[in-house]
Amino acid sequence: MNNLTDFSQPQRQSLLGVLVMFADTLQKILRAMWPILLIWLVKMDASKTAFIYLGILGFIVIIAIISYLQYYFFTFYIDEENSDFVIQKGVLNKTRITIQLHKIQQVNINQSLIQRFINVYKLEIDTAGSDKKEASISAIPHELAIVLKDRLINYASENSTFIEDKEVVEVPSALVKISLSSLIKIGLTSNYVKSFVLFIVFMSAVLENIKNIFDGAQTQEDKVTGYLDKLPILTSIAIVLGTIIGIVLVVNLFQTIIKYYDFTIRKNKQSIVLSYGLLATKNTLLHPTKVQVVTTTQNFFQKKFDILTIGIRQASSNPEAKSKNDKIDVPGASSLERDEVLKLLFNTFPEKGKLMLPNWRKLVLKLFFLLLLPIIIFSLVNLFFDLLRWDEVALYCFVFAIFSGILTWFSYKNYKLFVSNDFIIKQNGAWDIDNTIVEPYKIQAITTQQFFWQKGTNIGSVNLSTAACNIEFSTGNYNEIKKMVNNWLYQVETTNKNWM
Repeated sequence: MNNLTDFSQPQRQSLLGVLVMFADTLQKILRAMWPILLIWLVKMDASKTAFIYLGILGFIVIIAIISYLQYYFFTFYIDEENSDFVIQKGVLNKTRITIQLHKIQQVNINQSLIQRFINVYKLEIDTAGSDKKEASISAIPHELAIVLKDRLINYASENSTFIEDKEVVEVPSALVKISLSSLIKIGLTSNYVKSFVLFIVFMSAVLENIKNIFDGAQTQEDKVTGYLDKLPILTSIAIVLGTIIGIVLVVNLFQTIIKYYDFTIRKNKQSIVLSYGLLATKNTLLHPTKVQVVTTTQNFFQKKFDILTIGIRQASSNPEAKSKNDKIDVPGASSLERDEVLKLLFNTFPEKGKLMLPNWRKLVLKLFFLLLLPIIIFSLVNLFFDLLRWDEVALYCFVFAIFSGILTWFSYKNYKLFVSNDFIIKQNGAWDIDNTIVEPYKIQAITTQQFFWQKGTNIGSVNLSTAACNIEFSTGNYNEIKKMVNNWLYQVETTNKNWM
């Protein structure tokens, strides 16, 4: 067996990894000490320039030595006897990280700009018992990274094929490839609220800093305000909203393209390989059996464009935390590509089964808490503090009632539960419609609930706990819920499938 693929022997990273460690150490020190360095540069004595340059050179040499020692003492190997992956590192404080192979659920191969420049990759390992990266190797050649990640996910002696002492690494053909046009469509039709909030926070911070730095910033702001005051109020509102919407769309578009450019899904033995990224590339390998929940998300515009987002959630140590490390998004997939991805994950397309609808009382409760109660509170605040004229209050309440009423109605109409023998699909959402898919045998716990005032109307709720998240359906027919729960418990107890 070639030593490069004999992972039973301790191996080091690529020698070029010294440059990665040097850059990483340097940026950490600069981040921590930049205020001191800035003051030092401003107040430095020009007559001592030679000593300053020598000091900088010595500083760089020290970092280079530390980086080389970090490289030299960093080794990794597979302990085949105990089925563990072992990483040893540390210059003065030695650290040994041991990961059981059967607990590895995801292996990522990423490449930053520096790593791309020197042609090395970073390999990261996720397990179900942690909400952060369990271990990482900062600089590894691409061919070796591909072989290692395959061994970590599909570890078994029969899965490895060797010819002439060299392991054969197959490059699987692409099954799904998201086009640039699909990324543009998804970038223009998603994440409005998130991008808007980030934009407002960013602009507030920028404007505050500009005011602190430049005395004339207030004058410029007064000029802009004066210009808007001269225009009709509707024109001013349209200009401001149009500017904000335009910036949000552009930010969304560039963020989506940079993050998900050239998104490709491949089938590799028993695993799935996802690769994407423009500036920093990411290559993720996951096993379908370790996927807990899959969610497809689509809004009105995306439906017209025939695109959607597929969210893949794996096991998490804390399902309530919903760590981003446990979720993988496939953006801009068409309906045909969605079917291909779901077949890869479930070996079949999850058809919607028996339909369960919520009781009409759910709509009444939502209207009370999301529409009537806010209007009452707003009116009482205005009554005591006299903030606005009552005709203005009536106008604002009318606009809010229309907006909130429409969202509440669509949220109620889209709230459904589909149950078949092999799948549970929950649909919900007002604008972005989510279809959350889970297989019954992956349920970890089931909780049913019926308040005493619900007994007369025979309604109740059920909560399904998985290793990735919780799925709740409320105000459903309680007798039907109990029948479904008995069937799900039977499947969990009698199945021979592994839940991860």
